[in-house]
Amino acid sequence: MSVTINRSLGIQRNKLLRYKLIKELYQKSIQDHPYTPTTKILEYYIAPVYPISRTTLYEILCTPVTTELREIEEAIEKQKQIKAAQTRLFD
Repeated sequence: MSVTINRSLGIQRNKLLRYKLIKELYQKSIQDHPYTPTTKILEYYIAPVYPISRTTLYEILCTPVTTELREIEEAIEKQKQIKAAQTRLFD
């Protein structure tokens, strides 16, 4: 059971870290080219590095990455504490 939970937390964490990189690339592109539409930013700057759709980009931009990352990190730490407590039971 905990292996499945750890795996899903890891997958979610990696997805959020990727979202964070995409958001940073988007913000940098917007700063360099402030009047460029989002679709062109996606086409010229983001899609060559991260091949995603426009819908996915909008989903990423609306995701509160830092908040969700903090929650995932807390859940991972909790899982580590549970595992350490279970290990001590059998010493």
